[in-house]
Amino acid sequence: MSKETILEEIKGMSVLELNDLVKAIEEEFGVTAAAPVAVGGAVAAVEEEQSEFDVILTSAGASKINVIKIVREITGLGLKEAKDVVDNAPKAIKEKVSKEEAEATKAKLEEAGAAVEVK
Repeated sequence: MSKETILEEIKGMSVLELNDLVKAIEEEFGVTAAAPVAVGGAVAAVEEEQSEFDVILTSAGASKINVIKIVREITGLGLKEAKDVVDNAPKAIKEKVSKEEAEATKAKLEEAGAAVEVK
């Protein structure tokens, strides 16, 4: 009996007959036709591990001048460009950086009085 012959026989079966066949195969060989549930959990765990982060300035806070100085230092922007970034918060300061760099940038900005978010 070839694979083709078996497949032709299966094509001719009704849904109930196929269900009975699947149950018989499961019992005979001690296997299950159900997809493992753990696969979905493993994929979700991989997606949660993030390697690139964005540092978002949400608010300049009370000491706007100090925040502008830090933004200039971090980004290398000129005074006017850094001021525009701070004035237009929420704004990305750094994008697609490592977790360590994102945390260091966040710490510098918060020390200057800004409100910062890492995504």
